[in-house]
Amino acid sequence: MEYVWHLRAKMAERGMFATTDLQPLLAERGISLSREQTYRLVTRKPQRLSLTILVALCDILECTPNDLVEPQIVEVSSRKVAGEADAAAERRPITGRRTTINRPGHAR
Repeated sequence: MEYVWHLRAKMAERGMFATTDLQPLLAERGISLSREQTYRLVTRKPQRLSLTILVALCDILECTPNDLVEPQIVEVSSRKVAGEADAAAERRPITGRRTTINRPGHAR
C-alpha cells in the first residue's frame, strides 16, 4: 500500500502558498512545530503523523483525513514460498552434467 499526500494542494485551495502560513494556525491549536518540521510536513509525504496533527490540519483546512491522504494500491511482486516450484523451472528439461575433480599433483 502506498498513499498520496495532498496537504500542499489543500493549502493552495485555501490560499495558503507558504509553509510558514501553517505554523501560526497549528500553534493556535496547541501544535508547536519548528519551521523545518512544518516544511517537511507540507513538502514531503510523512512516514509517521500523530492524530493530533492530522485533526488540526483537517480543522485548519476544513477537510477530512480522506481529503489529505489518498490510498493507492501498488502491484506487489509475488514471493516464492518454500516448497513451491517456479513455473518456468517446471517447463525446463532436467539435464545432467559430468563433474570433473582436479586433484593437486595428479595430471589428467
